[in-house]
Amino acid sequence: MRIIVVGGAGTIGTAVVELLSARHDIVVAGRRSGDVRVDISSEDSVRSMYRRIGSFDALVCAAGEAHFGPFETVTEEELAQGVHSKLLGQVRLVLLGRSLISDGGSFTLMSGYVFDDPIPEATSFAIANGGVEGFVRAAGLSLERHLRINAVSPGLAQDSYEQFGPFNPGRTPVPMRTIASAFQRSVEGWRTGEVIRVR
Repeated sequence: MRIIVVGGAGTIGTAVVELLSARHDIVVAGRRSGDVRVDISSEDSVRSMYRRIGSFDALVCAAGEAHFGPFETVTEEELAQGVHSKLLGQVRLVLLGRSLISDGGSFTLMSGYVFDDPIPEATSFAIANGGVEGFVRAAGLSLERHLRINAVSPGLAQDSYEQFGPFNPGRTPVPMRTIASAFQRSVEGWRTGEVIRVR
């Protein structure tokens, strides 16, 4: 399969690319690096990415920004960062790509554990993650041409433990290979409209 991995140079994206590249043709897309540049918060940028890549069989998104900071001082604009980037950015990839992807293709988006097991300072992430999961469940009912869509909800990634460990006392980090395997299950499997939780 020809698979687009958006955010393929990031912490989780790198692990996904490493696992899938053994059997598939991978196109890495990213805001600052990769085979193709894309800013998922921009409709024009996403359209340009699809034009440059051409035909594809699956898209994986391991990208999307959200605000991380104290709730006592958070603003509406900061909370909206997660909505515009991590939520609507991933929705945009599906809406603009659904007519271009091969029959039977799949979209795999990314939510995260802070939706159903929140931590301090991650309200923007929780809002975005919840929206991604709701979108995937609803879109899975309506996609045509045997297209599939799922979300992977990773726990605390091993490679992010040094940064986020202090906000997660007692939480066991999840190995990167385990997280990448969940994306593989979505891409190579048969499920649709599901959230694959990796804890």
